[in-house]
Amino acid sequence: MAISLAKGGNVSLTKTAADAGNPQLTTLTVGLGWDARTTTGTEFDLDASAIAVSESNKVVTDGHFVFFNNLKSPDGAIELSGDNRTGEGEGDDESVVINLGLVPADAAKIVVPVSIYDAVNRAQNFGQVRNAYIRVVDQNGTELVRYDLSEDYSTETVVIFGEVYRNGADWKFRAVGQGHNDLAGLARDYGVNV
Repeated sequence: MAISLAKGGNVSLTKTAADAGNPQLTTLTVGLGWDARTTTGTEFDLDASAIAVSESNKVVTDGHFVFFNNLKSPDGAIELSGDNRTGEGEGDDESVVINLGLVPADAAKIVVPVSIYDAVNRAQNFGQVRNAYIRVVDQNGTELVRYDLSEDYSTETVVIFGEVYRNGADWKFRAVGQGHNDLAGLARDYGVNV
């Protein structure tokens, strides 16, 4: 049974996977989902990203900012599933696959933001998004943890849903739920040259 977290909560993915019968956690799928509220009729296009950062909170390399124009990190550790432009349907709208064995040793965590494409021109923000969540699934398909975002991000166009991070030999997950106004600005905050 998956653990449900509140904002700021964290859990050991390594221990949770072992408790679920998976003692060798090798791959994670970070699934993200959302629904757009009824608005002016302009389509919503939300995009998942992932940024592998060091202990100093700076991107490992620019190639470790994985987003719709860079679907895979140079080492193959992080890969986006693709771009769901509507958010329609059941289940995860987009996902990030993390091969833990390929994550560079100097990567302390993988930050997972979701942004609204062309949000300013479309007058869209996360206050118009509902049922947003992030969940982590192991390589056996077992959901380990889930965080349902419940805040009203009425001005933000980017929200860091969560992060996967190292804690010694363990991998953990933290529910973040932190809003921002610009994906490029967020990437620059982590030292990405955009």
